[in-house]
Amino acid sequence: MSTANYYAMLQQTGNEGVITVNYAYARYGTGPDPVAAAAHLAAEWVRYDKGRTRYWEIGNESNGTWQAGYRIDPANNRDGQPAIVTGELYGKHWRVFADSMRKAAAEIGKSIFIGAQLLEHDPPTWATATDKTWNEGVLKEAGASADYFIIHSYYTPYNTNSNPPEVLASAEAVTKAMMEHLKTTIQRQGATMKPVALTEWNIFAVGSQQMVSQVAGMHAVLVIGELWKNGFGMACRWDLANAWENGNDHGLFSQGEPASGEEKWNARPAFFYLYYMQQCLGDRLVETKLPASNHNINAYATTFSNGHAGLAVVNRAASAQTVSVDMKYFRAGSAATGTS
Repeated sequence: MSTANYYAMLQQTGNEGVITVNYAYARYGTGPDPVAAAAHLAAEWVRYDKGRTRYWEIGNESNGTWQAGYRIDPANNRDGQPAIVTGELYGKHWRVFADSMRKAAAEIGKSIFIGAQLLEHDPPTWATATDKTWNEGVLKEAGASADYFIIHSYYTPYNTNSNPPEVLASAEAVTKAMMEHLKTTIQRQGATMKPVALTEWNIFAVGSQQMVSQVAGMHAVLVIGELWKNGFGMACRWDLANAWENGNDHGLFSQGEPASGEEKWNARPAFFYLYYMQQCLGDRLVETKLPASNHNINAYATTFSNGHAGLAVVNRAASAQTVSVDMKYFRAGSAATGTS
């Protein structure tokens, strides 16, 4: 995965990329001004990109203990940074990055949008001090100037053998809870709501090959539908290809490891579910009402600009269900197509 091959892949597949610049270098750089040095490198990438990328992130899960910039040796740092990163520090640095990147974009006559990272739920009691004040600090320093806010979610409990009903139920419950948390947090801090991008999502369920199963595909459809309903602006599924790990593989496509029994680049179930959902649904979400007694069916209706309508129906039950569809305020045509 060279830089040139990355851009070639986007062109070959008809996709648009989101680039995450290396915030951590602003922390572990040993020059006299590591923040300025890191921001300059980010700006140079914007210049190199020449407008191919509109959406940019500064840092990846920068609050995480697993990230290179979380902890630094202050003895090697030359601009007085603390050992442990905070949301407020990230927010201050974010503004330096964004200023440099926006100037670079203006130089080449392009418009870019830059996101700032927030946490998608209240930190638990055992969370780090960094997590407990992350959103407050980021919103204080970068909330006004961020073009959009970034969150990540893997929906199901970490490293847990979640069963199919648990996996499928998480799509609706977690998506709604994340947006409600963000709205409450942003309002509490006196910040302005911005578009929200879920730039990593999948499931953490392990032990029964859930990640490569039909259940993962159904979950993907449910997530996209719930993101629409809850007003998310963008979602990027993690990831294209990964490692088999006995079926605990987030990849939409196989790497072709012998244990998987697949050929390289074989598509996993989630790819097909998302592909057919894309074909069947239009460009405007419309209201879908379900009976109060319903506990197994999710439905997402859309209209197309050409006047057609599309409907995705997901059965979360372990048995077949019979449903009826009553379409209001829509003049049905003489033909319908479907897939299951």
